Amino acid sequence: MSSRIPARFAKNAAAGRASLVTFITAGDPDPVTSLALLKALPAAGADVIELGMPFSDPMADGPAIQWASMRALSAGMSLKKTLAMVTEFRKENTETPIVLMGYYNPIYIYGVEKFLADAVKAGVDGLIVVDLPPEEDAELCVPALASGLNFIRLATPTTDDKRLPKVLANTSGFVYYVSINGITGTATPDFGQVSSAVARIKRHTDLPVAVGFGVKAPEHAAAIAKGADGVVVGSALVEAIRTSLDANGKATDKTVSAVTNLVAGLADAVRGVKK
Repeated sequence: MSSRIPARFAKNAAAGRASLVTFITAGDPDPVTSLALLKALPAAGADVIELGMPFSDPMADGPAIQWASMRALSAGMSLKKTLAMVTEFRKENTETPIVLMGYYNPIYIYGVEKFLADAVKAGVDGLIVVDLPPEEDAELCVPALASGLNFIRLATPTTDDKRLPKVLANTSGFVYYVSINGITGTATPDFGQVSSAVARIKRHTDLPVAVGFGVKAPEHAAAIAKGADGVVVGSALVEAIRTSLDANGKATDKTVSAVTNLVAGLADAVRGVKK
């Protein structure tokens, strides 16, 4: 089993702080800029990187990440190229955990066995596949675990104590708590409710709990870092990409720094909260 994810969370917990988990979509706004972004994230303060697998129907995602997927697909991104991007990243960085996040359809088309072998070879550490419930673990989750990848599951405000053990059964790496009902990036979470939800999940598992959906600013990140092991930021970063583009939707010399400056601010906020 890949050890980068548990090792990173354990290291930061020992230092008395939460981890910052950042999301970008592979190939957004184009493959070259996206690789530059991926390489720049760790130095900016990202502890774990979620790399979105572009998909034409990202139903759990809000407009910001939907547009990111569209930009990536329009620029010719594919799952094969996403794995190649991870391979390229690993030539320079063997420490930062990378989690591929997305939907089952592209993996199914690629071929599960081939995908898992290629993902491990590329240096992927874990998977988040949002449209495969625990009832379908035999489809991808169990084979992924057998191949040495962490399989990270989402828990939501509607995941009650009866459902939670089933969600957690084959989860590894960390638990991703979705702090709001609905799609990504559309609302700000109630931070008090988030803390009690994290505490409830922790009564069922020893895994770290990272919280995402709706974290847009350093003050949000700091509020969540008080009660969670990790803070996940996605829509705010892909929105920073979008607003840095020129009138034709192309990357500018400000695109990478627009994201890394935001990540640096979020990282400072997360690291400023001592547990």
